[in-house]
Amino acid sequence: MPKNKLHKGSLKRIRISKTGKVRHKSANLGHYRQSKSGKRLRQLRKDPYMANPDAKRFEKLLFRRLRGRTQPRSALRSNPSPEQRRAAQAEAMAQVSTN
Repeated sequence: MPKNKLHKGSLKRIRISKTGKVRHKSANLGHYRQSKSGKRLRQLRKDPYMANPDAKRFEKLLFRRLRGRTQPRSALRSNPSPEQRRAAQAEAMAQVSTN
């Protein structure tokens, strides 16, 4: 069975953050700004992250599961701090020395 191809055009226009949110740039903010009101320009700068329904469409285009904006912070894995890393290494060394 052939592999699914990703939608390369959408991949070039978005960035997927570490937490799975989809970052994008708003349209109509490239040039010709003097004809747009300040309020409109501020709203176009607003949220660089995509809403859940739009991110769901990108899941279908990219053939992969993206974590949504409603994902709880507890479900996300984070890198350990240097202190936690040292404690884990010391614990591992203690287990090796007892065996």
